[in-house]
Amino acid sequence: MIRFCRFSASILLFSFLAFLLVFQSAYAVLPVLAVVAALLCLVEFQRGHARLAGDDLAMLLVLLCFSMVWLADVWRAGQWPVGAGGEGRWLPVWPLLAALVLRAWRYVPPAASAWWWGVVVGALCAGGIAAHEHFWLGRWRPDNGMNAIPFGNIALLLGSLSLVPLVSLRGGLSPRFGVWLNAALVLAAFSGLLASVLSGTRGGWVVFPALAFLLCAAALTSLPRGRVVALVAVLMMALLAMAFLPRGPVSARVGQGVENLQEYAQGDAGSSLGVRLEMWRAGWHLVQEKPLLGWGEGKLEAQRDEWVAEGRFNRGISQYDQLHSDTVDTLARRGIVGGLSLFALYLVPLGLFWRYWRRAGHAGNEAVRREMRAFALCGALVVVGFMGFGLSQSMLRDPRGLAGFLGLLVACWCLLKRAAESQAYVGLRPSASLCPWVNTTYEWMVCFVVCRSN
Repeated sequence: MIRFCRFSASILLFSFLAFLLVFQSAYAVLPVLAVVAALLCLVEFQRGHARLAGDDLAMLLVLLCFSMVWLADVWRAGQWPVGAGGEGRWLPVWPLLAALVLRAWRYVPPAASAWWWGVVVGALCAGGIAAHEHFWLGRWRPDNGMNAIPFGNIALLLGSLSLVPLVSLRGGLSPRFGVWLNAALVLAAFSGLLASVLSGTRGGWVVFPALAFLLCAAALTSLPRGRVVALVAVLMMALLAMAFLPRGPVSARVGQGVENLQEYAQGDAGSSLGVRLEMWRAGWHLVQEKPLLGWGEGKLEAQRDEWVAEGRFNRGISQYDQLHSDTVDTLARRGIVGGLSLFALYLVPLGLFWRYWRRAGHAGNEAVRREMRAFALCGALVVVGFMGFGLSQSMLRDPRGLAGFLGLLVACWCLLKRAAESQAYVGLRPSASLCPWVNTTYEWMVCFVVCRSN
């Protein structure tokens, strides 16, 4: 049974990473299968072959806190989130289910190779789809039938993650393939960047320097300086080449942004960027009106539209079901309480990944040290990437955005802990007194949410 659980987890992880941007329903079908497999695993190993450590509890608690605050807001407002085509209805439950998968994968984690090959295939597929739609079909902003912004942002993150083995593992995923594997990693990185460039996601372009900085800083600890300089030079040349592609959207999007800012300064808020700035301004006024608990699901839109009718804001902002910023939208809907749950969802995992990165130097085995640092770096890239993406887009209110964040976060954490425990590396001590209490509380939470849903 252990082999079956590990095999199913590995297959589901690989499929999720590889096909999230390929198939329209992958964001929902694959997580549901992962939850079902996790339930079977937990039933089989209900007594637990592994004790949760304090840092595991911290990860579970931030997921549960974010979900419960959101669910409490849904209960208060009497309305569930409504995304395009109704895809966002059950979003508040997803972090709760992600916590369930995390518990199961801590007992029986997927194979590390499923993560690396899934990232590579996902980035290659995203780049191939974007190139086909842009150069062959003539679409200005390829999106594979999705929102172009999450498509480009997630593709950019997959491309960045493809560089981690070259930085931390030195391409050591499988010595048998050698040069061919390194070539696949580099091609996957360029494919992810290409998909981001062609999709016209300006927010992703702003975030990429932060991701590149993390990669270069990690490379300085494991690679000679000459190779780091070469890596930076290659990335810069690739970005410049992509930016000046024939019929490429980069120069047009940048010029459009500058023009929109000039128009907004002159009082015209009807442009693409102008409407986004108006949404942020409206969000700030909403936060000032109800700072503690916010307006709630549905009531935010009602108050916003009332102000639009009064002429206080541009009418274009009423076309959207969110405020184009995770921070602004969360603070406006759920107030400071919701904002704290969001910041905890970002900062607690980021702090834990950084802690394991620093402590990896104490691992006695060189291979274990590199693997720990590789997954700690991946986790930091995921969190920093979504923090940056969320500044100009409500990624956590987009089904693929939230699914991508939760899936990447949970997988990174479980694989990092598996690598750490392979050499009896100890992070925070397991808490024998807390774990049973947390497990019981979590089961009651699941039952309550299921009953309320039905």
